[in-house]
Formats: sequence, structure tokens, C-alpha cells
Amino acid sequence: MSDNTLHDAFFALHHGLPRQGPGSDNTSRRLLALAGPLPTRPRVLDLGCGPGRSALLLAAEAGAQVTAVDLHEPFLDELRHTAEARGLGGAIRTIKADMAELPFPDGSFDLVWAESSAYNIGFDTAVRQWRRLLAPGGSLVLTECEWTAGNPSAQARAFWDQHYALRTTLENTSAAVAAGYTVLGVHRQPESDWDEYYGPLGERADAADAAAPGMAQALAATRAEIAMRREHGTEYGYTGYALRPADARWRTRPETAADIPAVRAVNAAAFATAEEAGLVDALRLDGAAWLPGTSYVAEAADGTVAAYALLTRCHVGDVPAVALAPVAVAPEHQRKGAGQAVVRAVLDLARVRGERLVLVLGHPGYYPRFGFEPASRYGIRPTFEVADEAMMVLVLDSSGGVPRGTIRYPAAFGV
Repeated sequence: MSDNTLHDAFFALHHGLPRQGPGSDNTSRRLLALAGPLPTRPRVLDLGCGPGRSALLLAAEAGAQVTAVDLHEPFLDELRHTAEARGLGGAIRTIKADMAELPFPDGSFDLVWAESSAYNIGFDTAVRQWRRLLAPGGSLVLTECEWTAGNPSAQARAFWDQHYALRTTLENTSAAVAAGYTVLGVHRQPESDWDEYYGPLGERADAADAAAPGMAQALAATRAEIAMRREHGTEYGYTGYALRPADARWRTRPETAADIPAVRAVNAAAFATAEEAGLVDALRLDGAAWLPGTSYVAEAADGTVAAYALLTRCHVGDVPAVALAPVAVAPEHQRKGAGQAVVRAVLDLARVRGERLVLVLGHPGYYPRFGFEPASRYGIRPTFEVADEAMMVLVLDSSGGVPRGTIRYPAAFGV
């Protein structure tokens, strides 16, 4: 049997299905929200679009001008037909092209989107090659199949090793940060997303003509894949990432010993009292609270310290978390992005470290842009009186459940 025969059988099996990978409209909406505010008519590139479920949603709900790319012309034909039927023909342009060799100039898109398709070239290649396509402030959304079990079974490993080498969320997050991105959000896709894919596919497989050229082999592979999910689905799953290139105006890095006087000066200048500068000094002396490498600065163009952010160990009940405090920006650099750059840098660091929760007591008009929400929603509360909306949490890993309880800060906080 030729490769073309199997290829044709595979696409015949998938033709007309609502999805070509695990997903749902709700997941697409969640990822769109994580990508952050978009222009009024965002330019969106949907890579590996298939029959266009995401492209249609982005055009209809985000008002996007979508360029939809796939190598399989029948999928593009199906998308064009559906777009016209829904009155979206003018909002969606289809192009047959290879996602590894895209013909678009740098900075062409406000959002690059790839649901269940980046595996074709690999996560690392995707984040590296597609970054150039983003306009300033643009975002990349992609989903990736990953290990969700700490010690996957031999059967699951054997299956995936012959198809695609899976990594963990921590490994993919680290790869994205190393490639120059900041992580806007991560979303573990629910089991219902797999049902939306495998339900129709299983029904199609049951009705398929196994005697058609290449179909018997295509059916065997499909049924093996569905069986693997049924028997080992708790060991792997799809995760969505919303990424944005880090702000190149501000170099962020861990502080050095030489930065300590400048860090003290920035904290003293940014606040009405010297308490925050004193807090940092006190935390440096607390071996249980101080986490080496989590005291970060953002440099101005001349190399001086423009902004500062610190993570230290705290607890929710007995569960380790990190506290984000203080965050300070030198007055001459305020409202220019330095603060956001250094906060995003330490939050990326928290993800790469494998932290589960970040807590902040701060302005409710500022921190939600990073994904923070009221801690009380999770049953997390401080030991002191504070406006509910000001005590916030960013959940980085909810796979083991979000702990409830009272926040225990290091002694230096005085609470």
C-alpha cells in the first residue's frame, strides 16, 4: 500500500467531521480571552485550520479578519462553503500553505492561532518560527498534547513515543519562556473536548467501508488511538497556551549583589514610606522566605534599575505558595511598561519553578491583567481585614485542586 493511499483513506475518514482534534467552542473562547485585548478588526492567522471551526468562531465573535492556512484543499473548500453560508465569506481568506514555510511578512498578524496543529512541526519550532509573524503587542495561541501524569505507564509511553514525543506543561512553559515569550495564560482542556473529537470520529469509523483502499489500516490506527485515550486518558491531555513576546524595551533579569542599593532606592522612591524598602531588606535575612533568583529587576535603556518585583515563600494553610510583593517602579519610568515587564518576568519564573499559586495584595484595577482574581473565590483569605477585591490569587496549576485556607506570610510582613 502506498503512503498516498493511506493518506487518502485517513482524510476520507475525517472529511466532514466538526473537529480534527480535541477542542470545543468554549475552549476557543477561553483561549481568546487569555490572549488579551485585540484591535477592533484583528488580523488573525489560523494555522492548520482544518474545516475551520476556530476560524469561523474568531471571525464571528472577535470580528477578526482571518487568514486560514491548511495543506488539505478539501478542508479549505469546506471552510469557504461554510463561511459563505454564514455570511462570513468576506472575513475569512483561505490559503493552501505549509505552516513551516509561511509566505507572510514579519508583523502581519495581531493573533496567530493553532489549535491541535502545532505538533506537525513541533512546539519548539512553532514558537520560534511564528514569533516573527506577530505585530507589536500580538499574541500566539496554540494547544499541545502533554503528559498530565507524573509517571506515565509503559503502554502510554510506547504509544506516544511512536507518534509524538510528549512533554509536561512545565517543560513546554520553560521552552516558551526560553524562546522569548511571556505566558499570558495556560488552560488545561477538559475531557469533554476529547469527546467532541472522538465521538463523531468513532461513529464515522463504525460506518466506514473497511474494504476501501487503505481504509482498514486507517481504521486500525484510529481505533487504537481512541482505545488508548479510553484506557490511559488520565495520563495525557491537551493544554492551551496564550503567549506574547516579552517587551523588548525592558531587559528583565534576577538582581545581582551590585543591584541591591538601586533596588532599595527604587522601592524608597516608589512608595510614600520606607516600609517596602525595609521589607525587602528583612526578607533577605529570612532563609525560609527568601527564594534565591526570584528578586527581579527591569533595566532601563541605560542599564539602570527601572522596576523591581519580588517573590517570597508563603503558605495557604500548609500548602506552599509565593507572595508577589513588593512591586516598585522608579517614578521617572512609571506608566511606560516597566512594571508590567518585571511582573510578567517573575510570574513566568514562578511557572517555570513549578509554583502552584501566586498571591498579591494590590490594586484591583491593575493585577487582573496578569490573570489575578479575588482569592476569596477559592476560599483563600488573609488573617487581616482588607477589601475583598484587593487580595488576589493567580492559580498557575490547578491539577491537584486549589488549596483553601488562611494565608501565612513571612514574619517580615508583620501580619
